[in-house]
Amino acid sequence: MPSCSVRRDASAQPEVFAGMINFLTCAYLNIVFYTGFILFTVLGTPLMVLCVLPFALSRPRRDAMALFRRAICWYGNVITFMARPFVRVRCKNLETENLSPPYIIVCNHRSASDGFMMASLPSAGIDTNAVQVVNAWPFRIPVLGWFARGAGYLSITEMSFDDFTARATQLLEEGVNIISFPEGTRSGTGGMGPFHSGIFRLALQTGVPIVMCCISGNEHIPRKGSLTLHPGNITILRLPALLPQHYQNLSVMKLKNRVWETMNQTLARLDKGGL
Repeated sequence: MPSCSVRRDASAQPEVFAGMINFLTCAYLNIVFYTGFILFTVLGTPLMVLCVLPFALSRPRRDAMALFRRAICWYGNVITFMARPFVRVRCKNLETENLSPPYIIVCNHRSASDGFMMASLPSAGIDTNAVQVVNAWPFRIPVLGWFARGAGYLSITEMSFDDFTARATQLLEEGVNIISFPEGTRSGTGGMGPFHSGIFRLALQTGVPIVMCCISGNEHIPRKGSLTLHPGNITILRLPALLPQHYQNLSVMKLKNRVWETMNQTLARLDKGGL
């Protein structure tokens, strides 16, 4: 009996050691990341305002808004860089056509970090001149909310669908890409929730390409309902665009379901290490 107990303890030692390493790694990641996040947000964003505002005030409205979008992208890139080397973001582009903006970008929504991940889209061949469709809360964040409004971000909960369509159509006509998370709320799991129809109605009305981007690996960075970051690798996969001629004869429901099925099947393969 004693010998069996010794063998059990010996076999448990590697698991205990691995658990301790994981705990220390996670603790270090969160301490370093959140310290850097707070310092950069408190000190860096006012500096960003001082750098951007004089140029924005001296330029036409369209150019000023593009400058705000670029500044938000810089901010997102700095934030994602702070999580390295424990969190790495990899972008892969399967698009074979040389698409010119504008287009509607449809992404799945697993984590609060998805918005920051959008700063990595240029690595997948998508221009930084893009706005996100968001809920109202980002506009309430000091300084960053002001940047979001200046960039032309669309608060879907603060406007009617007609107003949303009018503003989004104007942005598309100006060559601005629109990023949408049609699940509306993050799933928090590997499964993808149902899509809302608004962005697909907009696509049918404007006739622009739909670019599908699948995000895998950040469902624990952080988990839904938590602020704790866990080490991991995040993949953003850009799929070949769905061109207007491929969907113009579809109903809103059929278009929405087609995009959902394509992304859901792709995510299942990504989560298993494929693609």
